[in-house]
Amino acid sequence: MAAIADSTGFPAEKPADSGSLPAPAPSLRSLFLSGPAGKLEALLNEGRAGAPFVTLLCHPHPLGGGTMHNKVVYHAMKVFHGFGWPVLRFNFRGTGLSEGEHDGRAESSDVHAALDWLSAEYRKPIVAAGFSFGAAMGLKASCGDARVCGFAALGLPTHAEGRNYEYPLLPKCIFPKLFLSGDRDQYAPADQLRAVIAEVAEPKRLELIPGADHFFVGHLSAMQAALTQWLNDTFSPSTQI
Repeated sequence: MAAIADSTGFPAEKPADSGSLPAPAPSLRSLFLSGPAGKLEALLNEGRAGAPFVTLLCHPHPLGGGTMHNKVVYHAMKVFHGFGWPVLRFNFRGTGLSEGEHDGRAESSDVHAALDWLSAEYRKPIVAAGFSFGAAMGLKASCGDARVCGFAALGLPTHAEGRNYEYPLLPKCIFPKLFLSGDRDQYAPADQLRAVIAEVAEPKRLELIPGADHFFVGHLSAMQAALTQWLNDTFSPSTQI
């Protein structure tokens, strides 16, 4: 299938310094994954040969317009891809061209399907990430999965649209974790988020971007810089597993 253009409509911003590795020549593949509710529409930004890790990125809530082309997801992809890592994005069930219907909880099994595809395709450790609802579903699927060696939760919600988000697996989730939010996140007030993170197993890092809301409006570069720093600190050549 021919590669499709990224539909974010935003220019490719240069991310913060992502180490000494040169960024790969852009190569974008469109594909469909086999999911539990039918086919899942996906995009793969291919990485450099010999990349030590691969990345899975999960998008925000579909009922709020979230897709794999979301601005935050796109800018996060630029960071991971800047390290030369392959990056897989996909649309949850019932979103875009993905089959099935939105459930709100079963989407974690869509994440499992994406992890299965990445693992079979590359057979390398996976550094996963998600924004908002995608962070919640991604953590639910990734905690306890030996193929995942780290997770970046962007804008992890604690309460949104009348629903409380709880994370009972996090106290036993032992891979490195980044929790990156704005200190004015309307779906995760800083005090609530700190209380959640206090129960999370080490290693973990909480970064609150001053003045940023849930969507990092006007603060996408700061989000990229914080994500880059965590990746450099956690997955630099001296710390790679």
